[in-house]
Amino acid sequence: MKASSRQGKAVVRALVLWADDSSPNLGVRALGRGTEALLRRVWPDVEVTFQNYGHRSPHLPFGLLRSLLRERVTGRLGMQKWFSSFDLAIDTRSGDSFADIYGLHRHAIMSAVAMCADQAGVPIVFGPQTVGPFETRRGRLLARLSLKRAMLVMARDERSALEAKKLGRAVDLLTTDVVFAIEVPRVSKSRDVVFNISGLLWNRNSHVDYRAYRRTVRRLYDQLMVRNREVTLLAHVLDSGNVDNDVPAIQDFAKSLPRDVEVVVPSGLDEVREIVASARVVFGSRMHACLNALSVGTPAIPLAYSRKFEPLLQDLGWVHTVDLRNDADPVESALRHLDDPELSNDVPALLRRAHSSLTRAEHSLREVL
Repeated sequence: MKASSRQGKAVVRALVLWADDSSPNLGVRALGRGTEALLRRVWPDVEVTFQNYGHRSPHLPFGLLRSLLRERVTGRLGMQKWFSSFDLAIDTRSGDSFADIYGLHRHAIMSAVAMCADQAGVPIVFGPQTVGPFETRRGRLLARLSLKRAMLVMARDERSALEAKKLGRAVDLLTTDVVFAIEVPRVSKSRDVVFNISGLLWNRNSHVDYRAYRRTVRRLYDQLMVRNREVTLLAHVLDSGNVDNDVPAIQDFAKSLPRDVEVVVPSGLDEVREIVASARVVFGSRMHACLNALSVGTPAIPLAYSRKFEPLLQDLGWVHTVDLRNDADPVESALRHLDDPELSNDVPALLRRAHSSLTRAEHSLREVL
């Protein structure tokens, strides 16, 4: 183990790629916090360094692929020496970015950074994540090269494991999302329904018809009002320069309502976890709004827009997902899940499966160093 020394003890230095503790996307923060928590279960004194867009070391010029490749050749910024100071790198790919659906540039940048770290002699671990989809030949080639270089590959759902196998590198471990490794806040149930509205889906996007999404949100809210439920609107991607953040969408929706509604824009990950822990149920269009809720013991009904939702949740035995892409009446389906007497009863079993799964991830990490 290539660990540094502090006060006579070996200290593991871990680089966490594509997650951090300050992103406006609280799902990315959950990924960072959860990855760190998982690492601390194995090495309590681990030194964690996050590396992500907006949270970048001066040694890493990854804004453009050519800048990264130029640094690999010239070494002007000391990138390879910096990489070599770490004992391992956890490549999270932002949880769902080991795919080419967000564009080949993003996929190529992330793959190139991992390749450079590997060439610096740092063991690469693919943290629990979604694998695929890959819709281009070049995307699949990059994926094969990335998987081949990894010392340990973890997937967070069975479908991702099958995708990796098709690419020629079976995963070493099928586990679940690291959000379940984060400490659970202790708060009282002071809210009824917490409703997360996605800025990504509120505007034109490549996932679902944004106009249909807006109608679904309004119809679901109206039906909750008919049932005399109290609704809190929750942002899970905070206000930023990115147009797909949740805050403007929620503010836009709130203005259209005939009555005032509680709108919560949390200050960070701790507060959002306290908010969902205070709820009786969460409806979420952001996957980690739902995973944050489930991980603190609150039932969640995802309004899913991509492949990443259902396989992960089904592997945990959670069947209360609505797929906006193909459900003929997502509002009716969401309300049916809300009325399911087993909704709350299914949470403890999900948590048992999740924690057992992450225990296996701990054992696999111990074998890396």
